[in-house]
Amino acid sequence: MRFMFVGDSMTIGRAGDFTWRFRMWQHLNTSFGGPYKIVGPRSELYDTVANAPLSGAYAEPSFPGHARRHLAGWGEGWLHMAPLIREAVTAQKADVLLVSLGLIDLGFYTDSTQTALNARQFIAEAREANPHVRMVLLPVIPNIRAQSDAPFAAECDRFNELLAKAVADLDTASAPILLASTPPSYDIHTDTYDGTHPGPSGEHKLAAAFAAAMHQAWGLGGRYQA
Repeated sequence: MRFMFVGDSMTIGRAGDFTWRFRMWQHLNTSFGGPYKIVGPRSELYDTVANAPLSGAYAEPSFPGHARRHLAGWGEGWLHMAPLIREAVTAQKADVLLVSLGLIDLGFYTDSTQTALNARQFIAEAREANPHVRMVLLPVIPNIRAQSDAPFAAECDRFNELLAKAVADLDTASAPILLASTPPSYDIHTDTYDGTHPGPSGEHKLAAAFAAAMHQAWGLGGRYQA
């Protein structure tokens, strides 16, 4: 089974991060119980000095190159990934997409309605590449901006409602889609390093959200152990 991580800055990570991708790789190694591969057209972290995805400086040097693969970008959202996903799924032969997108869209590019339409387009494009592709979608976790910007907070809430509706509308037996649960204990003050991007505890909680969804619905992997 071939897994591909798709996301924005919370997924690509910056130089010096472990990333939740690393935590998920650890989880799959200990619990998957069968052959699997992590795939994607990219492998770098974002270098905040160079302002480009150029870094290989993961916090854990033993994180192997073959497991660092992803389709994630700093400042990229559903808007950017929808046009890329068909080619990526085709080239990488991805079976399962673990997707964390939406916050950057709502913060800088599109309102909740358009963001939800872009998410639906992403799903359609992925299925054009692989009619049986599985997806796990994480709702937007409002960041520190939502605490002082009520309209932005409302857009985050509305998008999550629209994303849940999209999953309900588009889920099929042959190409299932899961909506992961937002980690109930996630605290942007303690689980992130800047009110948005996950630190080590946040990375574990994001990985656990995906792991729980796959384990409970599809029997893939075991219970997440931090």
